[in-house]
Amino acid sequence: MKKFENNWRYKTLENLEKNKWPDDDSDYRLVNRIAALRKIPLNDFSVEDMRLMICQNEGLDYLIPLAIGVLTNDILAEGDIYEGDLLQSVLRVNVGFWIENKDYWKTLNDLVAGNVKRIEERRIDIAVFTKINLEAQ
Repeated sequence: MKKFENNWRYKTLENLEKNKWPDDDSDYRLVNRIAALRKIPLNDFSVEDMRLMICQNEGLDYLIPLAIGVLTNDILAEGDIYEGDLLQSVLRVNVGFWIENKDYWKTLNDLVAGNVKRIEERRIDIAVFTKINLEAQ
């Protein structure tokens, strides 16, 4: 797993990634929301904030470990859409991320394996994720 500073959860994505977005307002609400979230310390993120950013592939290096922590406590953690929406967004992250972060994949795979019945009851598709063979990569 990646090594972070002790206080990384108290920093913003802009600080951590050293990438400040312009303050210009976009005509698109989603772009404005993502830009605003990049300025908020990670420890202030809600489940919905994490879900949204992960769906947009923003800040994955920092948000996936946070999401895994949330999912460890509640595999069906819910943002604003439905029970298990955080898990669903994490499962849809590009395979390339998991290839670069095999420890996170293993942790999440173990979490999914330990909660298969609950996950399947919510009809969350885990088949593609659990069949990723990172050893072959």
